Amino acid sequence: MKIALAAPAPFDTVSGGYNYDRAIVSGLRALGHQVLVVEQVGRHPLADAAAEANAADTLAGLPGDWCLVLDGLGLPAFAPFADDPRIARAVGLIHHPTPLEKGLAAADAAQLRARESRLLPRLRRLIATSKPTAEALAAMGVAGERIAVVEPGTEPAGRAPGTRGAGCHLLSIGALVPRKGHDVLLRALGRLCDLDWRLTIVGTAGRDPAHAAHLRALADQLGIAARVTFAGEVGGAALEALWQSADIFALATWYEGYGMAAAEALAHGIPLALTAGGAIAELAQPAWSVLSKPGEHALLSKALRRMIFDGELRARMKDAAWEAGRALPGWPAQAEKFAASLGA
Repeated sequence: MKIALAAPAPFDTVSGGYNYDRAIVSGLRALGHQVLVVEQVGRHPLADAAAEANAADTLAGLPGDWCLVLDGLGLPAFAPFADDPRIARAVGLIHHPTPLEKGLAAADAAQLRARESRLLPRLRRLIATSKPTAEALAAMGVAGERIAVVEPGTEPAGRAPGTRGAGCHLLSIGALVPRKGHDVLLRALGRLCDLDWRLTIVGTAGRDPAHAAHLRALADQLGIAARVTFAGEVGGAALEALWQSADIFALATWYEGYGMAAAEALAHGIPLALTAGGAIAELAQPAWSVLSKPGEHALLSKALRRMIFDGELRARMKDAAWEAGRALPGWPAQAEKFAASLGA
């Protein structure tokens, strides 16, 4: 197949959605498919004039024998062309509906909802990255038989030994934006100053600098700033070193289309402390995780207290997490599934 994936620039952005896109592109190429990445310019997902003009150019410039896949983050820019016959041949790749991003103004969320509701039913097919995302799309008027689910894969990983001593290292991965709930996690840990723990938060501050500054101020206000490291964007060997030193993966998210970082934690044999925001709850089972309601920092704090305090419990949860991680699909299998979904 000839496949063109359109996604907002830059394509090397560090996030779960872009990690998914890059892994699928790599897997499709390994299978022998010709894949072109079209980086969309302009503002996304709240598309501006530059984004819409670029969307028009993308539709006009792509030969008819190519399969156009539209990443959901850039999808709203194509809404003005919903009636274009080329849209009817395109496929949408949906990590999560854009109106669900926490912190959006009501008018912006309404605009995104209107654009997606107009565009999604007109696409030839949709690929969702989780069953809950597929259910959300069906609720927006997309026929269920036109939605395929291709969950993320995981990379082979070595089992994380953790700190192997006193103290507990918690790792959280996610951009410093309201939806990720880092403020909820900080408030939960702020109630546990009698325990020996430290937290590393990996994620860019550039998407919402004001919220990032708020998180740093909150850590200081709670008296835990010395225990919290805001590591920024981290990748490669440095990120793997953080995985290997982690005892608990914690994410107090309000909504996730899947939860790739949580899956990577299981692949490393690291137990989970999560909030049930979207599809990420599907990765949580009592044997290797604790689960609280989104925004409930007091309940999350109680759950974390036992995990941090009880090393024997944590060791049992690590064993269970390692076994769960062995059962997760790898990227080559998911790339094959993605290709089959495009051809359906």
